[in-house]
Amino acid sequence: MKKGVDLIPSLCTTGNLLCGFFAIISAVNGRFQQASFAILAALIFDILDGRLARLTKTCSDFGVEYDSLADLISFGIAPALLAYSWGLNIYGRLGWVAAFLFVCCGALRLARFNTLVGESKTPRSKDFIGLPIPGAAALVASTFFFIKEYPFFEDIRSVFLILMVYLLSFLMVSNFRYRSFKQLDFRKKRPFNLLVMSVLVIFVVAAFPQLMLFLIFFSYSLSGLFEKGVHLLGFHPQRSLKNEK
Repeated sequence: MKKGVDLIPSLCTTGNLLCGFFAIISAVNGRFQQASFAILAALIFDILDGRLARLTKTCSDFGVEYDSLADLISFGIAPALLAYSWGLNIYGRLGWVAAFLFVCCGALRLARFNTLVGESKTPRSKDFIGLPIPGAAALVASTFFFIKEYPFFEDIRSVFLILMVYLLSFLMVSNFRYRSFKQLDFRKKRPFNLLVMSVLVIFVVAAFPQLMLFLIFFSYSLSGLFEKGVHLLGFHPQRSLKNEK
């Protein structure tokens, strides 16, 4: 701390924290759309601070701890309060227990991640152990926009929310592996077909943002469970390709 702190990543983390705090205030006041937007905005700041820290080689223990504290507020407390105020409150004790479990499992997930990084066990890993808390929060936020766009799901909103919150809590503290995408290097040249596919994906997301955002975060949340199931079934694509050669 005597040497100072890294300004740009810390400012992004502060932006993350600001969005989380605003999401909490909005959820308390019943402004669920603003709360959902704020959580997704916090996700952008969270991605930026990590990318900038790695790009500028300014990763530090202070940055890791500050980022975790901001994540707990923006992706733990804020989405749990949003879910409770929007649909879980009708379940009484079962509802607030579900919201608390989300916060608790998110805190455990962050603590485990910091411990592993501190022990130098996973700083270079391509995978996360357990569902990252930003992914769980983004799914809760995108669910609001999805149901508002497709109101025929409104009748099962509360049931879907409580099941989803309990599932996300379990996935965050599980040992399922999730892709981190930290190894993606956009500076390298890629095949032209990949550019065409990327443009098509952007077009589809722009045409159906509520549906596509929900499907993206929902698919990512279940990807670790799916890969674990594929592994237990004994299917190994890379091994199969080697055998064919």
